Amino acid sequence: MQDHHKINYLEIPALDMQATKAFFSAVFGWGFTDYGPEYSSFDNASIDGGFYLAKTVASVAGGSVLIVLYSENLQASANKVIEHGGSIVRETFSFPGGCRFHFSDPNGNEFAVWKKD
Repeated sequence: MQDHHKINYLEIPALDMQATKAFFSAVFGWGFTDYGPEYSSFDNASIDGGFYLAKTVASVAGGSVLIVLYSENLQASANKVIEHGGSIVRETFSFPGGCRFHFSDPNGNEFAVWKKD
């Protein structure tokens, strides 16, 4: 089977489920399916996953895995993040092959968005 031992699904903590769904829907165009008040799966994100109600957040400083999204226009993506209640936690920087910025969603979870050079 070609998917054997491949990353198949991500689960991310959320302090506020409604704010999470509103943010990722508005900024990145993700869709959601609720499975009760404490879990919502997402789609249209290139990989399937879900948000679960939690009292913790994911951050690189705390040792969390960093989920990195792709954008063809970093500034437009950063503007949407801020417009919809996120914040930039690391300004855009270059690395071999591209550049990226880190942001936190309304829950405080850290993500990154990158663009190829």
